[in-house]
Amino acid sequence: MGRIEDLASTFGRHISARWQRTIAGAQRVLLVIYDKDLERTFRARKAEFEQRTRSAGHGWVDVDCTRYFAEWIARDEYREAYFEQPEDLKLKLGGEFLAAVADSICEELRQVDEDTVVAVSGVGQLYGFLRVSELIRAVEPAIEGRLVVFFPGSKDGDHYRLLDAQDGANYLANSITLHSTGAVA
Repeated sequence: MGRIEDLASTFGRHISARWQRTIAGAQRVLLVIYDKDLERTFRARKAEFEQRTRSAGHGWVDVDCTRYFAEWIARDEYREAYFEQPEDLKLKLGGEFLAAVADSICEELRQVDEDTVVAVSGVGQLYGFLRVSELIRAVEPAIEGRLVVFFPGSKDGDHYRLLDAQDGANYLANSITLHSTGAVA
């Protein structure tokens, strides 16, 4: 079996355990962490995670962040000026872009019940524009079931490094790695 298949197996053990219902939004977040070099393999095998979720009796909603920045900047009337002076974009990224991405994910979270996984992939495309930890904090209040974030990077203690470059943290989130047991924390 390959590394992504092994990770899907560990994820399956975790997602099939009985879900606690009285936990905070931050504790309903699962970070599935895999080597950044496996992104293409993960995308080709993402359906294995969905299948394991559905086999455990839970619903699945897929959210792909890959297109968010391109769509957001395409709608901005000053986009050409930002391409000429990218440093001017920093202020909008921290406020408007983060809010736009969070709103899109919250919209999906509000449409599901407490037995559904909202699976977020493509977060590598957000690198340089926002921190995944900030995004998770922004959507926490809307999480009813589980928010699963597929995270190409690494984990060292409570620090997560998206694409092994940018660090952030979400101390209450559960993480699933190739070396996890799959037990619920």
